[in-house]
Amino acid sequence: MKYKIILLTLICCCFSQIILAKDFMLESPDHKIKATVTVEDGVQYSLCYEGTAYLLPSAIAMTLSDGKVLGEHVKLLVHKTSSYDHTIKPLYGISSALQDHYNELVLEFEGHYSIVFRAYNEGFAYRMVTDLKGPVVVKSEKCEFRFKDDYRSYFHSTLSESDYREQRISEVLLPNYTSMPLLLKTNGGLNILIHESDVLDYPCMSLASSGDGRNTLVGNHAAYPKRVEVGGPARFNLIVKETEDYIARTGGTRSFPWRLVSFEKNEGDILKNQLVYLLASPSVIKNTGWIKPGKVAWDWWNALNLSGVDFKTGFNTETYKYYIDFAAANRIEYVNLDEGWSDQFDLLKVTDKLDMPALIAYAKQRKVGIVLWCVWRTLDGQMIPALNQFQQWGISGLKVDFMDRDDQVVVNFQERLLKEAAKRKMLVSYHGAYHPTGMERTYPNQINTEGVKGSEWNKFDAGGASPQTDVTIPFIRMFAGAMDYTPGAMQNYNKGDWKQVFDRPMSQGTRCHQLAMYTVYYGPLQMLSDAPTAYQKEPRYLNYLSSIPTVWDETATLDSKVGEYVSVARRKGSEWFMAAMTNWTPRRLTMKLDFLEQGKVYNAEIFMDGPNAARVGSDYKQELRKVSKGDVITVDMAPGGGWSARFSY
Repeated sequence: MKYKIILLTLICCCFSQIILAKDFMLESPDHKIKATVTVEDGVQYSLCYEGTAYLLPSAIAMTLSDGKVLGEHVKLLVHKTSSYDHTIKPLYGISSALQDHYNELVLEFEGHYSIVFRAYNEGFAYRMVTDLKGPVVVKSEKCEFRFKDDYRSYFHSTLSESDYREQRISEVLLPNYTSMPLLLKTNGGLNILIHESDVLDYPCMSLASSGDGRNTLVGNHAAYPKRVEVGGPARFNLIVKETEDYIARTGGTRSFPWRLVSFEKNEGDILKNQLVYLLASPSVIKNTGWIKPGKVAWDWWNALNLSGVDFKTGFNTETYKYYIDFAAANRIEYVNLDEGWSDQFDLLKVTDKLDMPALIAYAKQRKVGIVLWCVWRTLDGQMIPALNQFQQWGISGLKVDFMDRDDQVVVNFQERLLKEAAKRKMLVSYHGAYHPTGMERTYPNQINTEGVKGSEWNKFDAGGASPQTDVTIPFIRMFAGAMDYTPGAMQNYNKGDWKQVFDRPMSQGTRCHQLAMYTVYYGPLQMLSDAPTAYQKEPRYLNYLSSIPTVWDETATLDSKVGEYVSVARRKGSEWFMAAMTNWTPRRLTMKLDFLEQGKVYNAEIFMDGPNAARVGSDYKQELRKVSKGDVITVDMAPGGGWSARFSY
C-alpha cells in the first residue's frame, strides 16, 4: 500500500510538471528562425536556424528592489500571437525602404508584466514590458545566451574604442568583458550577432563569459552612479567612483530594451541587416525637413595644417573662412570647429581669436553649416543657455565628446540633449560614446556616433588604427548603426613606414583604402579628416570624393570575409558606388556586377591602388571604362589597400 502511495505521488508530480511547463513556438516569416519559449517555474527561450539548434534554453528575468523577480516563479495569464508586415521609409539610411515584417508572441504574467518575443527574417528579439504603479528600481537583469557549442567570438574589451580579441565563448580572459555588438562564428561558418535596441532611460548592456563550462554569455549593466569625480584626459570626463546597488530608477509602466540575436550565413549580408533600426521606437520628431546628412570638413585631425596660404593658420577667422570656402566649392555641407573654439569648460566663452557671428554669417552666405565640438559634462551643465546661444548664432549641429560611460545617467543625458537640440533644429554627433541602439530612428537628429577605434588613434596610439581592424568593424560595430570612423587621410603609409605623429598624422594602408571607407562605412555625417589644401593638391581624387553620398537608397551584398576583406555596393538615385578594402594581405577579388540595372551601359570611374602602392601608400590610378550588368570586374589591392568605383549613365 505504501509503495502504491509513493508511485501515485510520483505520477502526480510528473503530471503536475507537464501541466506547468508549456512551450510556445515562434517562427520568422521565412521559417528559417524557430524560437521555443518555455514557461515553467521561469521563462526560457531557445533558438534554431534552418533546423539546427544554436541557442539552448536561456533564462530571462529582472529583479526589482522590492525583491520581486519578473520572469521567475511565474503564473501565465494570457498568451497572444500576431503578425505584422509593413514598409518603413526611413528619413535616411542604407536603403530608402525597409520591410518591417515579423511574427510576435506576447506572454502576460501575474504581477502586471509581460514579455514580448519577435521573430524577423533578420533575427530574434525579446523585451520586458511592465505595468506597475509609480517608479521602480531595477536591481539587475538576467540575460542569458547559452550556446550549443563553444563558438569563436570577437570580444571588444573596452566600452567603445579598441581592437577585437578572438576567443572561444568558454575562455575567461581578462578583462572578462565585451561591449556589443558581439559576433560569433559557428563551426559551420554561420554568423551570430548579439546586440540591443531601443535603450531609453536604462543602462546599456555588455557581455561576459559565464565561466561555468556551459558555453554561456551573460549580460551585465553598469550600476547607477552614486559619486563621480572630474578626471580622465584633460579632465573632460566624470569618473564614477561609487555606485548604487541597482542599475536603473525608472517608470513602472514602460517597455524595456530589446535583446536581439541575429543570424547571417554570409558575412556580406551583415552589412545590410537593419534589425537594430527595425526594433527602435519610431521618430518622436515630427518636423524633420531640417535634418540634412552630408560631409564635414574637419579641423582637429589635421591640426589645421593648411599649406601654401598667405596667413598663419590656427584658431582664427581667416583659417575657418578657408575651410568654409573649401566646403562650398566641393559640395561639402558642413565645417566642424573642434577643440579650441571656446573655453572647454565654458561654452559661452569664445576664444578672442574668432569672430563667431561674422564666421557664421560668412558660412550662411556660402550655404555651409557649422558644427561645434563640446565636452559633454560642460554642455550638460550649461545645456539650455549654451543651446540658446548656438541657436542665436545659427549653429547647424554639435559634436559631443568624452561621455565614455554607458550607465543610465549618460543614456538619459544623450536623449535629453537630442530633445533640446531638435527644438532648435540642431544635429548631434556623439564621440567618446557607447554603441548605437537605434536612437537615430527615434531621434533622427542623432546624425552619427563614433564608438569605434577610428582614424584618430593614428595620432596618439603606438598601434594606431590598422587595416586589420578596418576590415573587422563593418561586420560588428556597424551592425549597430552609423559609424563615425573619420576617414580621409591623405598621408598614407605601409606597415613598416607608418608611425604615430600627433600634429602630422598619417594613416596605415593606401590612399584607396581610405577612399573606399566612404562607401563601405555608413555615416550620415561623414568627416573629411585631412586638411583642405591636402585634398586640393589632388583635384581628380577630391572631385570623386565629393561625389560620394553619405546616405543610400539600396545596399547590395558582395564577397566579404571578417577580418580579411570587405566589399559592398550602394546605390543613390541612378548611380551605384562600389568599394573594397583588404587587411595587410594583398588581394585580388573577382566581382560580378549583378547589381546594375539591366539594359543600361554605365560609365565606370575607378580608383585603384597604383603599381607602387605597397611602397608608397599614396600611389593610386584612375581608370574610365564602360560596364553593364553581369560584367566581371577584377579588384586588385595592395597590402592595406582599397578600391572604389562609381557607375553612372
